[in-house]
Amino acid sequence: MKKRKLVSLLLSGALVFGLLAGCGGGTSNSNETPDAQNSGTPSSEAPSGDAFEMTVNIASEPQSIDPALNSAVDGAIMLSHMFEGLMRWKDSGSETAGTNGTCNNAVLDYGQAESYKKTPNEDGTVTYTFKLRDDAKWSDGKDVTAQDFVFSWQRLVSPETAADYSYMIDCVVNANEIINGEKEPSELGVKAVDDKTFEVTLTSDLPYFTEICAFPATFPVREDIVSNAQWTYDPATYVSNGAYKMTSRVTNSEIVMEPNEYYYGVDTLGPKKITFKLMDDQNAMLNGFKSGELDFIESMPTDEIAGLMASGDLKIVDYIGTYYVCYQTQKAPFDDPRVRKAFTLAIDRTYIVNEITQTGQVEAGGFVPAGVYDADGATGDDFRTQGGNYYEPMSGDDKAQYEANCEEARALLAEAGYPNGEGFPVVEYLYNTGDDHKSVAEALQNMWQTQLGVTVTLNNQEWATFLQTRKDGDYSIARNGWIADYNDPMSFLDMWLTGGGNNDAQYSNAEYDAKLQAAKASTDPAERMQLMHEAEDIIMGQDYALCPLYFYTQKYMLADGIQGMYYTPLGYFFFDHCTQG
Repeated sequence: MKKRKLVSLLLSGALVFGLLAGCGGGTSNSNETPDAQNSGTPSSEAPSGDAFEMTVNIASEPQSIDPALNSAVDGAIMLSHMFEGLMRWKDSGSETAGTNGTCNNAVLDYGQAESYKKTPNEDGTVTYTFKLRDDAKWSDGKDVTAQDFVFSWQRLVSPETAADYSYMIDCVVNANEIINGEKEPSELGVKAVDDKTFEVTLTSDLPYFTEICAFPATFPVREDIVSNAQWTYDPATYVSNGAYKMTSRVTNSEIVMEPNEYYYGVDTLGPKKITFKLMDDQNAMLNGFKSGELDFIESMPTDEIAGLMASGDLKIVDYIGTYYVCYQTQKAPFDDPRVRKAFTLAIDRTYIVNEITQTGQVEAGGFVPAGVYDADGATGDDFRTQGGNYYEPMSGDDKAQYEANCEEARALLAEAGYPNGEGFPVVEYLYNTGDDHKSVAEALQNMWQTQLGVTVTLNNQEWATFLQTRKDGDYSIARNGWIADYNDPMSFLDMWLTGGGNNDAQYSNAEYDAKLQAAKASTDPAERMQLMHEAEDIIMGQDYALCPLYFYTQKYMLADGIQGMYYTPLGYFFFDHCTQG
């Protein structure tokens, strides 16, 4: 998932992805289980504990708060408070390392589904049958039905929707054919057996399918609601099925949520109001936090970070993601892999993480970050350790390794026809507004000019505009970032399939596509991972389509006395059970 802000990654031992055990579900060690409400009857009781209002800042105006159309982390956090999928993330009761008691780990649990059954079929497909909760309700009191999920999943893959995340459910029978316009959305391998039974048939089983069922793109929406193209802008038409409902939206200012009285767990909720302030000025964010206007922020001026860390006010937690540069691979001069590799090698990543970001980020020597499972899962070496580096990412104490990288970069650029940068066109680096991104951009500009003799100009744009410009391919080099949607290398690799909705590099390689399609079809863990390693070898080791800078960590500040926040290293913070101590 796209990430707009500078964040960071301290990979401590075990990342918490508490998946339901076995094929039929299982148990989780949560210290809170939502109490069911009577069907169709809103609760008249106030949420438990001391009700209070919470004001947070995640980012500026979101790209979209339509579950099918959002592709950024900030939108996903908002959506996860207002919608709920078949599965959901909840508080595990175990403290997140490095948070000093301010945050717990999230664990996967049932959401709108109360159970599921997995059935292997003779033709190699696998059918998941989900039983929906009897008390699953929309925020207008109507029942959530299996047909709502059928409609929503068909809508996600429909070419008319043009969802970046259509490929998220390409594991479902006929999904790829529908995405490619070869079949109708009605032919997707999903059906409503009855009002409370939703059936999904996969081409082959996936170890992370239940995580997909908690991903925002798979959240249900109502057909009668989304037929209005402007449905997400008016609280009267923004009907949702999650813990909170939107009560106010002021563009570029705030999105306000209050408890959904029809939600089955409404009596357990914390804040009586959550206000998401929409801001992109990091000085204003920090000042708002210090003044008490904001209870939570995750971005602040770069020059304030060291002091905030020293005081203990700034917390840093695990985050599975990569901050990187993408090249427009279909346009000169970056249609030449030699040029792309030269630009990649000429970057001093150690300088960036030590002097600019300063919150424990790790220099990236590959695209799939540390912490992503390999064949042996949480008990074995991760994918990055198994795959190794495609170049030496650390400059070394004496900068000798960096100098060696730069010598190779200059030779590659000369081989491509630009000795010492002569004749190389002026190119532009595109990034979204933010002091942190600006600092990185200026460092890259200087490194490329100093080491390669090329001229790179800088252009920053507001977030939503930036996303569209990059998606349209109207750039030469652009800032990018990706956070895992689930803990599997596929979350980082299948976005680069030819024609993919999140393929901002417009990368295309038939051999790469074939490796990933074979990995998607395989049920053997070792074979799957080997195919994905071979795919990364192509995009990184051969084509150099991407330029990873560092592996993220996540930073945040939370107001004193607030308890009950929980978090998953996929980047989602949850405020629905926060209380004021």
